[in-house]
Amino acid sequence: VVGQGAKPGTGGLLLGMKVSERVADMRSLPQGVDQRSTVRHPDFLGADDMQIKIEELREATDYQVPIFLKMGATRPRYDVAIAAKAGVDVIVVDGAEGGTGASPELLINHTGIPTISAIRAAREALDDCGMSGKVSLVAAGGIRSGTDAAKCLALGADAVMIGTGSMIALGCNSPRYFDDYAALGTSPGKCHHCHTGLCPVGVATQEPELEARVDVPAASERVARYLTAMTMEITLLAKACGKSSVHNLEVEDLRALSMEASAFTGVKMAGIDKVYSWS
Repeated sequence: VVGQGAKPGTGGLLLGMKVSERVADMRSLPQGVDQRSTVRHPDFLGADDMQIKIEELREATDYQVPIFLKMGATRPRYDVAIAAKAGVDVIVVDGAEGGTGASPELLINHTGIPTISAIRAAREALDDCGMSGKVSLVAAGGIRSGTDAAKCLALGADAVMIGTGSMIALGCNSPRYFDDYAALGTSPGKCHHCHTGLCPVGVATQEPELEARVDVPAASERVARYLTAMTMEITLLAKACGKSSVHNLEVEDLRALSMEASAFTGVKMAGIDKVYSWS
């Protein structure tokens, strides 16, 4: 991971209250102490260093594990080409809509570019450097439904990643334990307090008592149904476009309903079948 959509170009912070004995043991950290990750990875400062790191990972995994590289969507046309040339198997481009429980408001709302505008640039970068078919492109950030996923596939993604949607399916923000929500100064449906480690429903926490509030079999069933529903939605849209596979969806299956959407994505405007350009 070299970045994420909710806070591209910045490091991270793991609050001490979330560094439990179990987490401290897994990550060789002192228990209960805030942990700050730096902006730059100490092992690589550029493409050449990253290529060496990727080769080290391949050797460490006996060349049996695909190497993913996740980046925040900022300069996808250039960043994706560099990552592809560095030798990764999969590139994950995370748009500005990517969620996080511990990023400042100014970064969440004012950094990165939208997922939908990053996909075309990323696909064109892979096409231009001859890496399409060799390196897979995964879109992430703000994808909630089968409709969202189908649009990403049509724009050029090979697959999508989901985060917040699956958390909601697990039970995040569900209307239970109202007093605990109130103690955090929030309410069900509006809670964004993952960073506190005090998740009232036990989804985003390392506290054993809170974790126990998750009914694992029931939560697993909801996630499975959510993924099944998404798959059915994507399939239905592909059929509506006359396609025999969801991976046959293409840009020509899309039309933009606003000048902004057309300019951002290169998708033709509905009714005039031309791409709108600000110039």
